Amino acid sequence: MFPRAARGFTIVTAVFLVVVLSLLGAFIVSVTGLQQSSQQLDVQGMRAYQAARAGIEWGAWQVLDPNNNQPGVGGTPNLPTCPAASTNLSGLGGSLSPFTVTVTCSATINAPTTEGNRNVGAYQIIATACNQPAAGACPNPSPASGYVERQLQATLSKCKDPSAAGPRFECS
Repeated sequence: MFPRAARGFTIVTAVFLVVVLSLLGAFIVSVTGLQQSSQQLDVQGMRAYQAARAGIEWGAWQVLDPNNNQPGVGGTPNLPTCPAASTNLSGLGGSLSPFTVTVTCSATINAPTTEGNRNVGAYQIIATACNQPAAGACPNPSPASGYVERQLQATLSKCKDPSAAGPRFECS
């Protein structure tokens, strides 16, 4: 039959193949796990982006609302001020519920930004959304694993004309 040396070589080859195949299987499992966690972070990143967009829209509505009835604003040529230096929005609905959005606003209004007799205000709104807020605000300076954050900025302008007949002294 087979000489004794040939039988030993077959066992070494079989052990080598088993080791190589098990290492290949472990590599495939680790790559698949990394791919799944990467995909989950991508989805969370898109949700954070949508939450930041919601923050920008909220801030824009606060300063651009044509029926803004803040004291000294509604029905006057005065431009609205920012809602607050920083506002934290939580309680978003649906898949955005794990996110908190911190909206900051800075404004340049009624000084010396005029165009003819029109008052022009410029607003910069920054919305930062994250899934692990620190003390109820984003960004988190020391986040844990799985932290996702997105920040959007918008610059808006609003005009009011004291001599216009339009609603709430809007420019036309």
